[in-house]
Amino acid sequence: MFQGKAEEVLRSKQFDAIRGRVKLIFTSPPFPLNTKKKYGNLKGGEYLMWLAGFGPLFRQLLAPTGSIVIELGNSWEPGLPVMSTLALKALLFFQEQNQLHLCQEIICHNPARLPSPAQWVTIERIRLKDSYTRLWWLSPTPRPTADNRNVLRPYSASMKQLLKTGKFNAGKRPSEHSISKAAFATDHGGAISPSVLSMANTQANDPYQEYCRAHGIEFHPARMPIALPEFFVKLLTVPGDIVVDPFGGSNTTGAAANNLRRYWLSVEPNAHYIRGSMGRFDPKALHVYKRK
Repeated sequence: MFQGKAEEVLRSKQFDAIRGRVKLIFTSPPFPLNTKKKYGNLKGGEYLMWLAGFGPLFRQLLAPTGSIVIELGNSWEPGLPVMSTLALKALLFFQEQNQLHLCQEIICHNPARLPSPAQWVTIERIRLKDSYTRLWWLSPTPRPTADNRNVLRPYSASMKQLLKTGKFNAGKRPSEHSISKAAFATDHGGAISPSVLSMANTQANDPYQEYCRAHGIEFHPARMPIALPEFFVKLLTVPGDIVVDPFGGSNTTGAAANNLRRYWLSVEPNAHYIRGSMGRFDPKALHVYKRK
């Protein structure tokens, strides 16, 4: 894990060995929130230009069929029960300025998320709680490496029964889709994952938190569930590929890549957070990219 600002570290000679070889850049940059956070976040046009500026750096790192997945949360207009469109504008500006294809939008729903924004949701009761973030999957090519068979979900009980009996309603549906008699006759090992992922972020005793408590290290305040980067590492890479997270934080991305036998590199400016992130790893099982 490299210490420093992403815009500086990604330009450094330390990353020369992997330029044009990275299969996945998975990251969650600071959101454009109204409240200033310890890990730093910009607002307004400054945020829009800052995010777009990473496009050329990301493209230099990516392999020809590589992917960028960026998680962007929602933000609200200061003092108003009105959502800000800045995150959407920033994503579109990032995509257009860097000539990237938008492969898909994925929603990550956290059913256990606390009600927010508190003023509008729990005090005045005039809005619903904000319980999801968007993930934008982009690539320089319209056909990046991807295989949804790597992220199949278990079949439902009804689907298992259907496969067992081979009985279902074939023919034309009200949607005008025509279902053949053999459409659901094959067991593919699981159901295709939808573009809405439901992942609660409620773990209180994972290795990261236990390590931080034992060493008196403050937790990073914006941690994602490890299942989230694991999903995209499985979908968009194969063992031995290189995964990069320019905004490492507690290095959840690095841990997910390491667990799945991918090489990884992360960047984080805060030495305190880097220290805490080591609690995610067994030092004897680190799968870190080494210059060849």
